[in-house]
Amino acid sequence: MSAPAKTATKIMSKLPHAKITPHRSSSRGHSDHGWLNSYHTFSFAHYTAPTHQQFGSLRVLNEDRVAPLTGFPTHPHRDFEIFSYILSGELTHRDSMVAKSAKVASEGSNHDSSKNKKDDLYRMSRGDVQFTTGGTGIAHSERNEHADAEVHFLQIWAVPWTKGLPPTYHTATFPDEAKRNKFVTIISPLKTGPGATAQEERDAVPVVHGTIPIHADFVMGAGIVARGGAAGWRVGGGEGVVEEVVGRRVFLHLPMRRVGARVRVDGETVLEEGHGAFVEGVDVGDEVWVESIGEGEAEVVVLDSS
Repeated sequence: MSAPAKTATKIMSKLPHAKITPHRSSSRGHSDHGWLNSYHTFSFAHYTAPTHQQFGSLRVLNEDRVAPLTGFPTHPHRDFEIFSYILSGELTHRDSMVAKSAKVASEGSNHDSSKNKKDDLYRMSRGDVQFTTGGTGIAHSERNEHADAEVHFLQIWAVPWTKGLPPTYHTATFPDEAKRNKFVTIISPLKTGPGATAQEERDAVPVVHGTIPIHADFVMGAGIVARGGAAGWRVGGGEGVVEEVVGRRVFLHLPMRRVGARVRVDGETVLEEGHGAFVEGVDVGDEVWVESIGEGEAEVVVLDSS
Protein backbone atom coordinates (compact mmCIF):
# COMPACT_ATOMS: atom_id res chain seq x y z
CA MET A 1 0.00 0.00 0.00
CA SER A 2 0.98 3.64 0.01
CA ALA A 3 3.36 5.30 2.39
CA PRO A 4 1.91 7.76 4.93
CA ALA A 5 1.90 11.46 4.21
CA LYS A 6 4.82 13.57 5.42
CA THR A 7 5.58 17.25 5.75
CA ALA A 8 6.86 18.46 2.40
CA THR A 9 9.77 20.45 3.82
CA LYS A 10 11.30 17.28 5.30
CA ILE A 11 11.45 15.30 2.06
CA MET A 12 14.92 14.92 0.57
CA SER A 13 16.07 13.16 -2.57
CA LYS A 14 15.65 9.41 -2.06
CA LEU A 15 16.70 8.16 -5.52
CA PRO A 16 20.17 9.41 -6.47
CA HIS A 17 20.40 6.61 -9.08
CA ALA A 18 17.23 7.70 -10.91
CA LYS A 19 17.12 9.86 -14.01
CA ILE A 20 14.24 12.35 -13.80
CA THR A 21 13.42 14.39 -16.92
CA PRO A 22 10.62 16.97 -16.74
CA HIS A 23 8.22 17.30 -19.64
CA ARG A 24 6.76 20.79 -19.60
CA SER A 25 3.18 21.44 -20.64
CA SER A 26 4.40 23.80 -23.37
CA SER A 27 6.31 20.87 -24.90
CA ARG A 28 3.14 18.86 -25.44
CA GLY A 29 1.29 18.68 -28.71
CA HIS A 30 -1.90 20.72 -28.73
CA SER A 31 -5.02 20.65 -30.87
CA ASP A 32 -8.14 22.75 -30.38
CA HIS A 33 -11.10 21.65 -32.51
CA GLY A 34 -13.61 23.86 -30.74
CA TRP A 35 -15.53 20.97 -29.25
CA LEU A 36 -12.27 19.21 -28.18
CA ASN A 37 -9.25 20.86 -26.58
CA SER A 38 -6.50 18.24 -26.32
CA TYR A 39 -2.87 18.10 -25.16
CA HIS A 40 -0.64 15.19 -26.25
CA THR A 41 2.40 13.97 -24.31
CA PHE A 42 3.27 11.45 -27.04
CA SER A 43 2.87 11.43 -30.81
CA PHE A 44 -0.83 11.27 -31.61
CA ALA A 45 -2.98 11.93 -34.69
CA HIS A 46 -1.35 14.85 -36.56
CA TYR A 47 1.14 15.58 -33.76
CA THR A 48 4.53 13.92 -34.24
CA ALA A 49 7.25 13.97 -31.57
CA PRO A 50 10.20 11.79 -32.63
CA THR A 51 11.64 11.73 -29.10
CA HIS A 52 8.28 10.99 -27.46
CA GLN A 53 6.82 8.02 -29.27
CA GLN A 54 6.47 5.65 -26.32
CA PHE A 55 7.73 5.15 -22.75
CA GLY A 56 7.88 1.47 -21.93
CA SER A 57 4.42 0.16 -22.79
CA LEU A 58 2.89 3.64 -22.28
CA ARG A 59 1.94 4.85 -25.77
CA VAL A 60 -0.63 7.69 -25.40
CA LEU A 61 -1.35 10.26 -22.71
CA ASN A 62 -3.86 12.88 -23.83
CA GLU A 63 -5.39 15.48 -21.53
CA ASP A 64 -8.78 16.30 -23.05
CA ARG A 65 -11.57 18.77 -22.46
CA VAL A 66 -14.81 18.13 -24.34
CA ALA A 67 -17.43 20.88 -24.69
CA PRO A 68 -21.08 20.36 -23.65
CA LEU A 69 -23.31 18.35 -25.99
CA THR A 70 -20.37 17.18 -28.10
CA GLY A 71 -18.02 14.22 -28.14
CA PHE A 72 -16.31 11.42 -30.01
CA PRO A 73 -18.62 9.59 -32.45
CA THR A 74 -18.50 5.81 -32.70
CA HIS A 75 -14.97 4.76 -33.64
CA PRO A 76 -13.00 1.50 -33.64
CA HIS A 77 -10.03 0.34 -31.57
CA ARG A 78 -7.91 -2.78 -31.69
CA ASP A 79 -4.79 -4.16 -29.99
CA PHE A 80 -4.42 -1.40 -27.40
CA GLU A 81 -5.33 -1.14 -23.72
CA ILE A 82 -7.21 2.18 -23.51
CA PHE A 83 -8.49 3.85 -20.36
CA SER A 84 -10.04 7.17 -19.34
CA TYR A 85 -9.58 8.83 -15.94
CA ILE A 86 -12.28 11.43 -15.26
CA LEU A 87 -11.15 14.64 -13.56
CA SER A 88 -14.37 16.69 -13.77
CA GLY A 89 -17.70 16.71 -15.58
CA GLU A 90 -19.45 13.69 -17.08
CA LEU A 91 -18.57 11.49 -20.03
CA THR A 92 -21.08 9.02 -21.45
CA HIS A 93 -19.69 5.83 -22.97
CA ARG A 94 -21.77 3.74 -25.37
CA ASP A 95 -21.15 0.48 -27.23
CA SER A 96 -22.73 -2.89 -27.86
CA MET A 97 -20.80 -4.60 -25.05
CA VAL A 98 -21.45 -2.31 -22.09
CA ALA A 99 -24.12 -4.61 -20.66
CA LYS A 100 -21.51 -7.39 -20.52
CA SER A 101 -18.72 -5.30 -19.00
CA ALA A 102 -17.45 -5.81 -15.46
CA LYS A 103 -17.81 -3.11 -12.84
CA VAL A 104 -14.95 -3.45 -10.39
CA ALA A 105 -15.88 -3.17 -6.72
CA SER A 106 -13.06 -0.80 -5.82
CA GLU A 107 -12.40 0.28 -2.26
CA GLY A 108 -14.76 3.07 -1.32
CA SER A 109 -16.72 2.85 -4.57
CA ASN A 110 -19.60 5.33 -4.45
CA HIS A 111 -21.42 4.41 -7.64
CA ASP A 112 -24.85 2.83 -7.73
CA SER A 113 -24.77 0.92 -10.99
CA SER A 114 -28.58 0.94 -11.26
CA LYS A 115 -28.44 4.73 -11.59
CA ASN A 116 -25.38 5.04 -13.80
CA LYS A 117 -25.26 1.96 -15.95
CA LYS A 118 -27.90 0.92 -18.46
CA ASP A 119 -27.90 -1.70 -21.18
CA ASP A 120 -26.39 0.68 -23.70
CA LEU A 121 -24.42 3.32 -21.77
CA TYR A 122 -22.21 4.08 -18.83
CA ARG A 123 -22.09 7.66 -17.54
CA MET A 124 -18.74 8.45 -15.91
CA SER A 125 -17.93 11.27 -13.49
CA ARG A 126 -15.03 12.38 -11.30
CA GLY A 127 -12.94 9.48 -10.01
CA ASP A 128 -14.32 6.99 -12.52
CA VAL A 129 -12.05 4.92 -14.74
CA GLN A 130 -13.31 3.27 -17.92
CA PHE A 131 -11.02 0.63 -19.40
CA THR A 132 -11.10 -0.97 -22.85
CA THR A 133 -9.16 -3.90 -24.23
CA GLY A 134 -9.35 -3.28 -27.97
CA GLY A 135 -8.08 -6.76 -28.83
CA THR A 136 -9.47 -8.16 -32.05
CA GLY A 137 -11.63 -5.07 -32.51
CA ILE A 138 -14.24 -3.01 -30.73
CA ALA A 139 -16.14 0.22 -31.37
CA HIS A 140 -17.51 2.79 -28.94
CA SER A 141 -18.49 6.43 -28.57
CA GLU A 142 -17.75 8.95 -25.82
CA ARG A 143 -19.92 12.01 -25.43
CA ASN A 144 -20.44 14.90 -23.04
CA GLU A 145 -24.23 14.99 -22.70
CA HIS A 146 -24.24 17.75 -20.11
CA ALA A 147 -25.87 20.96 -21.35
CA ASP A 148 -23.50 23.40 -19.64
CA ALA A 149 -20.32 21.86 -18.19
CA GLU A 150 -17.27 20.58 -20.06
CA VAL A 151 -15.73 17.22 -19.19
CA HIS A 152 -12.02 17.04 -18.35
CA PHE A 153 -10.27 13.68 -18.47
CA LEU A 154 -7.07 11.82 -19.28
CA GLN A 155 -7.08 9.28 -22.11
CA ILE A 156 -4.26 6.77 -21.82
CA TRP A 157 -3.16 3.92 -24.10
CA ALA A 158 -0.79 1.07 -23.29
CA VAL A 159 0.64 -1.61 -25.58
CA PRO A 160 -0.54 -5.09 -24.48
CA TRP A 161 1.79 -8.06 -24.09
CA THR A 162 0.09 -9.82 -27.01
CA LYS A 163 -2.23 -9.01 -29.92
CA GLY A 164 -5.56 -10.58 -30.76
CA LEU A 165 -7.01 -10.50 -27.24
CA PRO A 166 -10.77 -10.79 -26.68
CA PRO A 167 -12.31 -7.29 -26.47
CA THR A 168 -13.47 -6.35 -22.96
CA TYR A 169 -14.54 -3.39 -20.82
CA HIS A 170 -14.17 -2.60 -17.14
CA THR A 171 -15.38 0.39 -15.12
CA ALA A 172 -14.52 1.34 -11.55
CA THR A 173 -14.74 4.29 -9.18
CA PHE A 174 -11.82 5.57 -7.09
CA PRO A 175 -13.19 8.37 -4.87
CA ASP A 176 -11.16 11.34 -3.66
CA GLU A 177 -11.30 10.18 -0.04
CA ALA A 178 -9.32 7.03 -0.86
CA LYS A 179 -6.58 9.07 -2.54
CA ARG A 180 -6.04 11.77 0.09
CA ASN A 181 -2.32 12.15 0.82
CA LYS A 182 -1.46 8.72 -0.55
CA PHE A 183 -1.26 6.92 -3.86
CA VAL A 184 -3.93 4.35 -4.64
CA THR A 185 -3.33 1.63 -7.21
CA ILE A 186 -5.98 1.78 -9.95
CA ILE A 187 -4.74 -0.65 -12.63
CA SER A 188 -2.52 -3.73 -12.22
CA PRO A 189 -1.59 -6.69 -14.46
CA LEU A 190 -3.94 -9.58 -15.16
CA LYS A 191 -2.94 -12.12 -12.51
CA THR A 192 -2.72 -15.11 -14.86
CA GLY A 193 -0.43 -13.27 -17.30
CA PRO A 194 0.05 -13.64 -21.06
CA GLY A 195 -0.88 -17.34 -21.00
CA ALA A 196 -4.38 -16.77 -19.59
CA THR A 197 -7.08 -19.19 -20.69
CA ALA A 198 -10.42 -18.03 -22.10
CA GLN A 199 -12.02 -18.59 -18.69
CA GLU A 200 -9.25 -16.66 -16.93
CA GLU A 201 -9.79 -13.81 -19.37
CA ARG A 202 -13.49 -13.82 -18.48
CA ASP A 203 -12.71 -13.96 -14.75
CA ALA A 204 -10.40 -10.93 -15.20
CA VAL A 205 -8.64 -11.19 -11.82
CA PRO A 206 -5.96 -8.49 -11.32
CA VAL A 207 -2.80 -8.92 -9.27
CA VAL A 208 -3.93 -6.17 -6.87
CA HIS A 209 -7.43 -6.72 -5.46
CA GLY A 210 -9.89 -3.96 -6.29
CA THR A 211 -7.98 -2.71 -9.33
CA ILE A 212 -8.70 -3.02 -13.05
CA PRO A 213 -6.70 -5.77 -14.82
CA ILE A 214 -4.48 -4.82 -17.76
CA HIS A 215 -2.73 -7.05 -20.30
CA ALA A 216 0.70 -5.51 -19.69
CA ASP A 217 3.45 -5.30 -17.07
CA PHE A 218 1.97 -1.93 -16.12
CA VAL A 219 0.54 -0.22 -13.04
CA MET A 220 -1.45 2.98 -12.72
CA GLY A 221 -1.90 4.94 -9.52
CA ALA A 222 -3.27 8.30 -8.43
CA GLY A 223 -3.06 10.44 -5.34
CA ILE A 224 -4.35 13.80 -4.11
CA VAL A 225 -1.71 15.55 -2.00
CA ALA A 226 -2.80 18.46 0.18
CA ARG A 227 -0.87 21.72 0.17
CA GLY A 228 2.30 21.22 2.22
CA GLY A 229 1.95 17.44 2.22
CA ALA A 230 3.80 14.64 0.49
CA ALA A 231 3.17 11.07 -0.62
CA GLY A 232 5.33 8.28 -2.00
CA TRP A 233 4.70 5.96 -4.93
CA ARG A 234 6.25 2.51 -4.57
CA VAL A 235 7.72 1.57 -7.91
CA GLY A 236 5.94 -1.32 -9.58
CA GLY A 237 3.00 -0.87 -7.22
CA GLY A 238 4.94 -2.70 -4.49
CA GLU A 239 6.46 -6.14 -4.13
CA GLY A 240 5.00 -9.01 -6.17
CA VAL A 241 2.85 -6.91 -8.51
CA VAL A 242 4.93 -6.76 -11.71
CA GLU A 243 7.29 -9.12 -13.53
CA GLU A 244 10.05 -6.66 -14.49
CA VAL A 245 11.58 -5.51 -11.20
CA VAL A 246 14.72 -3.72 -12.45
CA GLY A 247 14.94 -0.65 -14.69
CA ARG A 248 11.29 0.36 -14.65
CA ARG A 249 9.94 3.51 -16.26
CA VAL A 250 7.58 5.72 -14.28
CA PHE A 251 5.76 8.71 -15.75
CA LEU A 252 4.19 11.25 -13.39
CA HIS A 253 1.54 13.67 -14.62
CA LEU A 254 0.05 16.71 -12.87
CA PRO A 255 -3.24 17.49 -14.64
CA MET A 256 -4.29 21.06 -15.44
CA ARG A 257 -7.10 21.35 -12.90
CA ARG A 258 -6.59 25.13 -12.56
CA VAL A 259 -6.33 24.98 -8.76
CA GLY A 260 -2.80 26.33 -8.39
CA ALA A 261 -1.17 22.93 -7.93
CA ARG A 262 2.61 22.60 -7.97
CA VAL A 263 4.77 19.65 -6.94
CA ARG A 264 8.38 18.72 -6.32
CA VAL A 265 9.47 15.21 -7.33
CA ASP A 266 12.15 13.39 -5.31
CA GLY A 267 13.26 16.59 -3.62
CA GLU A 268 14.40 18.34 -6.80
CA THR A 269 12.26 18.44 -9.96
CA VAL A 270 9.42 20.99 -9.81
CA LEU A 271 6.30 20.48 -11.93
CA GLU A 272 3.49 22.93 -12.65
CA GLU A 273 -0.02 21.96 -13.75
CA GLY A 274 0.08 20.18 -17.11
CA HIS A 275 3.69 19.11 -16.63
CA GLY A 276 4.95 15.56 -16.40
CA ALA A 277 8.18 13.78 -15.51
CA PHE A 278 9.93 10.76 -17.00
CA VAL A 279 11.52 8.74 -14.18
CA GLU A 280 14.00 6.13 -15.40
CA GLY A 281 16.41 3.69 -13.77
CA VAL A 282 14.20 2.81 -10.82
CA ASP A 283 13.49 -0.63 -9.40
CA VAL A 284 10.71 -2.30 -7.46
CA GLY A 285 11.34 -1.33 -3.85
CA ASP A 286 12.24 2.27 -4.71
CA GLU A 287 9.87 5.02 -3.67
CA VAL A 288 9.25 8.19 -5.67
CA TRP A 289 8.19 11.04 -3.38
CA VAL A 290 5.94 13.88 -4.50
CA GLU A 291 5.62 17.05 -2.42
CA SER A 292 2.75 19.50 -2.85
CA ILE A 293 4.28 23.00 -2.84
CA GLY A 294 1.59 25.01 -4.65
CA GLU A 295 -1.46 26.95 -3.53
CA GLY A 296 -3.91 24.15 -4.23
CA GLU A 297 -4.02 20.39 -3.71
CA ALA A 298 -2.10 18.35 -6.25
CA GLU A 299 -3.72 15.42 -8.04
CA VAL A 300 -0.90 13.28 -9.42
CA VAL A 301 -1.31 10.36 -11.83
CA VAL A 302 1.41 7.68 -12.00
CA LEU A 303 1.96 5.39 -15.01
CA ASP A 304 4.50 2.69 -14.14
CA SER A 305 5.77 0.42 -16.91
CA SER A 306 8.39 -2.21 -17.66
